[in-house]
Amino acid sequence: MLNRPIRGVWLVLALALWGGWNASTHRAVEPPPGVLVPDAPRQTTLAADEAQPFEFDGYRLTPLAGFELQARVLGTETYRFDRLASLVPTDLALGWGRMSDSAVLKRIDISQSGRFFYWQVAQFPIPQDELIASAANMHLIPANAAVRRAIGSVRVGQVIALRGKLVEAQSPGGVTMRSSLRRDDTGAGACELIWVEDLQQLRR
Repeated sequence: MLNRPIRGVWLVLALALWGGWNASTHRAVEPPPGVLVPDAPRQTTLAADEAQPFEFDGYRLTPLAGFELQARVLGTETYRFDRLASLVPTDLALGWGRMSDSAVLKRIDISQSGRFFYWQVAQFPIPQDELIASAANMHLIPANAAVRRAIGSVRVGQVIALRGKLVEAQSPGGVTMRSSLRRDDTGAGACELIWVEDLQQLRR
């Protein structure tokens, strides 16, 4: 009987410590003004042997294009319960060009929900077409456990480098999800679906 309050205290303390660690390791980074990533993502044509379909997590994945980028993290959202969660546990909203500049981003309200990336402005700090072409919501399929951990440790405001392939994914039930192959599209179907082979944090 006397041990129960003590155990309760230790449990509360452990939860508090975990909460503090989790908050500190996932807190947003706030870089100074200036373009952090000048270049847009690079999309390349695959050789025939690189474009062969393969099985992963019960899905059939078909590579569509090679894909590399450096980008600033504008948002990160983890999904655990939707139909894609086992294949795509995390979406990152990413920006490059002037969408990597803190002076521009402070005038844009950015959010993520339901596998979409949303932005709102009172007045456009850059032309709307440039904003659309310089940011995207990307669905990330980690190729292995190390990549999954790297994605899970990403923080808003960081600059990351990512390498992999844009893919089409077909579920066991026949439902197909296909990556966008453009950076200037919007709405349903505009997100990139990426088989991520490597992800590095360049600016912490």
